[in-house]
Amino acid sequence: MPRRFSDEEVDAYLDSRPAWAILSTIDKDGFPHSVPLGYFRLGRDIIMGVRDRTRKVANVESNPNVSILLEDGSSKADIRGVMFQGHARIVREPSEALQLAREGARARGVPESERPTAPRPGTAYIRVTPVRTLSWDYASPTSDQA
Repeated sequence: MPRRFSDEEVDAYLDSRPAWAILSTIDKDGFPHSVPLGYFRLGRDIIMGVRDRTRKVANVESNPNVSILLEDGSSKADIRGVMFQGHARIVREPSEALQLAREGARARGVPESERPTAPRPGTAYIRVTPVRTLSWDYASPTSDQA
């Protein structure tokens, strides 16, 4: 059985990733819609920059319940990952969008002098507040289950 990550290990895993995750939303017909997106963390929230007026944005506006999946490994012997289930909201308000743009640039290591001074037109953010976190690490088995 896989070992679960501690909260600290979840944070370290997120911070060690190449900044891509799979966001799953529910479309108007009730089907999952999963897409890879860049992300960064702001406290416990996960932030994803997106083009506004896309299917994923419409899905979040209709149903804010989402999941985010990060996983790596090449076989069951070394697969590990984290899945968040949470509530999402779309951020378009200019001052909050600018704050998120600047935080995203900071997370990517952009010097403060080069960070955005205005939100990018046509960009929105999906801000996810996790409600449940599931994790698994098959490289370090224990009796816990994901």
